[in-house]
Amino acid sequence: MNPKVSIVIPIYNVAQYLDEALESVKRQTLKDIEIICVNDGSKDNSLDIVKKWAEGDDRFVIIDKVNEGYGVAMNTGMAKATGEYIGILEPDDYVPLGMYEDLYNVASENDLDLVRADYYRFITQDDGSMVMKYYHLNKDGKYYNEVLDPSSMPELIRCKQNTWAGIYKRSFLEEHGIRHNTTPGASFQDNGFFWQTYTSAKRAMHIDRPYYLNRRDNPNSSVKNKEKVYAINKEYEFIKGLIFADNDEKWDLFKRDFYMSLFKKCVMTIRRIGEEHRREYVDYIYDVFTKAVAAGDMDPDLFEDKDRARFDLLIESAQKFYDEFAKDAKPKVREDLLERRKAKIRELRGEIKQLTRKNEKLQKEIDSIRSSKSFKAARKLAKLIK
Repeated sequence: MNPKVSIVIPIYNVAQYLDEALESVKRQTLKDIEIICVNDGSKDNSLDIVKKWAEGDDRFVIIDKVNEGYGVAMNTGMAKATGEYIGILEPDDYVPLGMYEDLYNVASENDLDLVRADYYRFITQDDGSMVMKYYHLNKDGKYYNEVLDPSSMPELIRCKQNTWAGIYKRSFLEEHGIRHNTTPGASFQDNGFFWQTYTSAKRAMHIDRPYYLNRRDNPNSSVKNKEKVYAINKEYEFIKGLIFADNDEKWDLFKRDFYMSLFKKCVMTIRRIGEEHRREYVDYIYDVFTKAVAAGDMDPDLFEDKDRARFDLLIESAQKFYDEFAKDAKPKVREDLLERRKAKIRELRGEIKQLTRKNEKLQKEIDSIRSSKSFKAARKLAKLIK
């Protein structure tokens, strides 16, 4: 009998974090799972760590292969999967113990192609404490806890785009030939996987409860790579060619959200890449989006206010966009987490002030008692008794 969920873990030089990830999946309350670890040519001791956790547990499937990149590793693991549903665990992240049981129950009860849930992002500080932030798939609170048809709802593209916060019916993925981009040197291949699932699925659900814990302090993460300048743009070229090249009707339905999504990813790229690449990159995206506007493939009214202002600035002038935004842009996640740190520091300082005031008040009361006649008389009496 096939397992209920196959969990694919693509692994490359993540020994520092791997124990936490593997422990979280091995201890899942859903025992009927398959844990597929794809070691993509790691040069550290990641493979040894996998073997340690797999010892005596026949749910583990270990694939040791030469390094070919994230897309090939993911596709290799998915091809090996035998579960009814497939989940994805990045090796530097981890999951709460009941995640896959809860998601599987929802998926099987509703015969879903996919189910995704809210999630956390976190960093670990020098003292070992964790700073976390809750992320909603849709911050407006829409599209939760009901069966959705993503293939006819382009607005769902505006929800958070990740692949690891859910599970996917294996037969659905196989029916539509959904796999990751394997172009050598490619990055952000989870974007293509997300787009394929959301333009094909007929039955999906979002759960308004956070499960997955996504690490944001791994210095080797692709989201921190300052040199892969055009990676997200190449991935979106892959998406457009794979999904929409021969389907004008689908392109007409999704094209406005395609370019809105791409623009947001370009803003993220600007925040990520080195300053020496930004001016050239701004010129590149200026050309992409002015052509999209001219072709009638964009609807700027779909943007939220901040993104609309940035988009209008870019279309007005690449130079102004560079001077007023791109030149000094900082990573948004870092800004968010730093602000949470500052808020925590302010909270602790407030608590210290309150404790200081209470201490001062108590000290005054003690001094008052000590200076009272009754206290002095009691001290004299105590000496006489001795």
